[in-house]
Amino acid sequence: MPVIGHVSIYNDQQLAKQAVTQKMDPLFNTTEPNLSYGTNASGNSSDGFNQFIQPVWQITLWAVAYCSIVLVSVVGNMVVIWIILAHKRMRTVTNYFLVNLAFAEAGMAAFNTVINFAYAVHNEWYFGLVYCRFHNFFPIAAIFCSIYSMTAIALDRYMAIIHPLQQRLTSTETRVVIAVIWMLALILAFPQYYFSSTAPLPGRTVCYIDWPEYASVDIKKIYYVCVTVLIYFLPLCIMGCAYTSVGVTLWASEIPGDSSEHYKEQLIAKRKVVKMMIVVVCTFAVCWLPYHIYFLLHQFFPDCFEQRYIQQVYLAIMWLAMSSTMYNPIIYYCLNSRFRAGFQQVFCCCAPTVSKEELELKSPRYLQTQVSICRASRMETVVSTSVPPVTSEHSRTELPSFTSHTEPLRTSNGSGSETFTKSPNSPSPE
Repeated sequence: MPVIGHVSIYNDQQLAKQAVTQKMDPLFNTTEPNLSYGTNASGNSSDGFNQFIQPVWQITLWAVAYCSIVLVSVVGNMVVIWIILAHKRMRTVTNYFLVNLAFAEAGMAAFNTVINFAYAVHNEWYFGLVYCRFHNFFPIAAIFCSIYSMTAIALDRYMAIIHPLQQRLTSTETRVVIAVIWMLALILAFPQYYFSSTAPLPGRTVCYIDWPEYASVDIKKIYYVCVTVLIYFLPLCIMGCAYTSVGVTLWASEIPGDSSEHYKEQLIAKRKVVKMMIVVVCTFAVCWLPYHIYFLLHQFFPDCFEQRYIQQVYLAIMWLAMSSTMYNPIIYYCLNSRFRAGFQQVFCCCAPTVSKEELELKSPRYLQTQVSICRASRMETVVSTSVPPVTSEHSRTELPSFTSHTEPLRTSNGSGSETFTKSPNSPSPE
């Protein structure tokens, strides 16, 4: 996959090499004129004219679109990280991988999206060699971490549902897996860092990747094809197989009629988690597919991209790819009650009453206590209404459990204190 943010991948590299050659060899004077309409950005012609300058209203619309990605992605993913790390019950294996996913996506949105847009619009690199290398290096590492975090979640769900008796990952092992994912990501992205460079052209400076050239092999094409397979097609195939097996297991058969309530609740909860992750994976796949197709076609058919409209096509494709970083928090909010409760705690902190979903962030013992109280209260109400009223002393002695010596029910409210709930039929104090 070509570097995200390296806009004029073909023309800038060729023009930069020509400029360097001219500086090294004063007799070099056979350079072809700069055509200034390349893959997705223009080069400047010798007179400094840029044929891809856009009207102000168009730039403004694109700027709003790209800045909205940064705002929603960074805020949303930071809230996701807070929800998981600030609530002990949320620190599960799946959620640790969601933290890694949120961190990678927030980082890519914060450090690359706006820079991508500025370079795509102006076709000039303002940020120096160090950031040029980082800008070409970090997105591949972030995407690798994002999609392999989703792959790890898929495999964890597969093991938990298909092979429930096998040992699950511990929190320490999960952290080790995340560290390995980042190490592999940095190794894969390192060539982008190593070969990145900047070069002055007439009227502007460009950031490009100076791939070595060999007569027998095209290093650039081999690298981009390998990266595309490793960070898109391969993990999607793995997740597709895993979620197909999980879906068949969870949805193929009906819930037995004599199953316990606990079993039914667990099955429904597993279905919800798997459904949410399938939506996340499908969203990622749809957002990045046009981007990968665009650059694979460009590697093998560069002449097809020498058109004026290609800049607008690139801006739209890049916006769709970058927007994948902002959808996950929205998906969590819509499909998971615990994340919904966490977002409401952050953005609705002044609400006078506690929503029902916010109880999902409390301890399981508290929730179980509330359910038990509710069921006991209903049962006692039904029993008491089915017994006819009696007035004789003899009848009262036959029903001691409903008319006397009834103790108040002691429960926990989930905050460390205790509350007392009086039975519906207990006598009122005199």
